Amino acid sequence: MPASTNLSAPEGIGPLRRQRLAWARLYFVCEPRPHGEDAESLLRAAFSGGVGMVELRDKGGAGEHLSRSGETFRRLADTYSALFIVNDDPALVRELKADGLHVGQDDIPPSEAREQLGPDAIIGLSTHSAEQIEQAHRQPVDYISVGPIWETPTKEGRPATGLELIRTAAEIAERPWFAIGGIDQDNVGEVVQAGAERICVVRAIRDAPDPRAATAELFAAVDPSARKEESGGS
Repeated sequence: MPASTNLSAPEGIGPLRRQRLAWARLYFVCEPRPHGEDAESLLRAAFSGGVGMVELRDKGGAGEHLSRSGETFRRLADTYSALFIVNDDPALVRELKADGLHVGQDDIPPSEAREQLGPDAIIGLSTHSAEQIEQAHRQPVDYISVGPIWETPTKEGRPATGLELIRTAAEIAERPWFAIGGIDQDNVGEVVQAGAERICVVRAIRDAPDPRAATAELFAAVDPSARKEESGGS
């Protein structure tokens, strides 16, 4: 998997982060205490299975556990040469020494996030339409997410975009992009067939009976070398 590839690191933290972004095929969004438990064992399973980016998304209730959880996310991301992203809180990015920030359309604008966090930070933006994908080209973002493909309880009230937006993103997106929304082991093949080369998941890893095996299966679906082997390439 990309995180274990032994390559010389680019000079400087910004180039290193963007190299890791280029490697990342599988992006895992996780709360501070999944199912009310410490995140370490779940994160280890996810990273060892192929996750190249992890996002700490706190929807409230973490309280005193947030800083401790953030330290775990940071430490394990470093161990596996992966990116550690924080959702919607530039101050928390600085506090936890995260690699960057992910924002939605109604959150802090990417330009303000960039001003606060500087040129080395990785900044991601959620998009839900072709217009928003095109607008992202003119904003200081490093990657976008595209979806939700299917309705998902992690984004209540957000209508599904369907696979057609994935086909559109494959044609027009100028930034690295991750398909998101209801993706799991049963439908990831449809997402890849529609043109996605990177995916972002929550429940497919967090709620799996065997998180490492689930992660490895998802990673294999988007890993170019795995697809090449399946097609009989050398």
